[in-house]
Amino acid sequence: MNRDHFVHLLIRALKIAVGSCIAIYIATFLQLNFATSAGIITLLSILTTKWETVKISLFRVITFVVSVVIALVTFQVIRIQWIEFGVFIFLLVVICELLGWQATVSVNAVVGTHFLTTMDFSIGAIWNEFLLVLIGITIAILLNLFQNNGNAKKRIIQNMRYTEERLQYIMEELAMYMRLENLDHSVWGDIIALEKDLGRFVEAAYKYQNNTFYSHPSYYIHYFEMRTQQCNVLHNLHYQMKSLRYMPKQALVIADYISYMKDYIIEIHTPTNQIEKLEEIFEKMKAEPLPESREEFENRAILYHILQDLQEFLVFKKRFVEELKDVHKDIYWKED
Repeated sequence: MNRDHFVHLLIRALKIAVGSCIAIYIATFLQLNFATSAGIITLLSILTTKWETVKISLFRVITFVVSVVIALVTFQVIRIQWIEFGVFIFLLVVICELLGWQATVSVNAVVGTHFLTTMDFSIGAIWNEFLLVLIGITIAILLNLFQNNGNAKKRIIQNMRYTEERLQYIMEELAMYMRLENLDHSVWGDIIALEKDLGRFVEAAYKYQNNTFYSHPSYYIHYFEMRTQQCNVLHNLHYQMKSLRYMPKQALVIADYISYMKDYIIEIHTPTNQIEKLEEIFEKMKAEPLPESREEFENRAILYHILQDLQEFLVFKKRFVEELKDVHKDIYWKED
């Protein structure tokens, strides 16, 4: 476990502990029965992100009504305690699963045990249970408003710069390969390592998005998904290069273009000029004399596929830019 994960664990544990204590204190102050259950409900309601906590809390209020109805019917009809609770849990789980609200089962199961213990379905008893749920989820929501979003955003931006640096490094490796220069690293290994990193970066971007009440942080998700697509293109690009039996003279032109292109693998850039320059290379290759041998024909065909991969690499960035909303450009492309 790295330092960031350990700090996150400590903060979450502290939230749960403090929130549970506060919930029990409030429930005790209000002289509610089963006051300690408010602390358990808070524990069960504190999730990893703001939106998850809010959504699940809303669902728990709705399913509270369902659980009361189920308890009222089953506990009044069946008189054997362990059987009636089993039937209650069975029906509760089935209904919550059908609604897609599985996370609400635990809290409502706690409520069910209270009804099972007291067999009291008066308005006062139901109000008591509702207040326990309300206190628990309210404390959870309030505590989850406090997120270390500043550091999370800083790490995301660091991940963006790291991704660009690694892409530039890999592109230069590919250019060196086409120039027949010696490489002291495995290009495959570098591409695979970056893919794994991008998987983590996308996950972190989703988490950051869900810890805000704005939609515009989805920019980071789209950014890392675009880089993941580009990384997949590099796999195909390298595979095509490995298929070459020898490096024809046109390979040097492509190698120079890759070295030129890598300098523009940055966040705030539209690859219009790079696409135009690539189209010029396409036209020049079409104007070249026809291959004189089968081997030369096959190698020229591979070079053509390499150019297509480079074009696809740039198109992914172009689409990313075109799909940006004005709010994204105002916030993320005009920051200091």
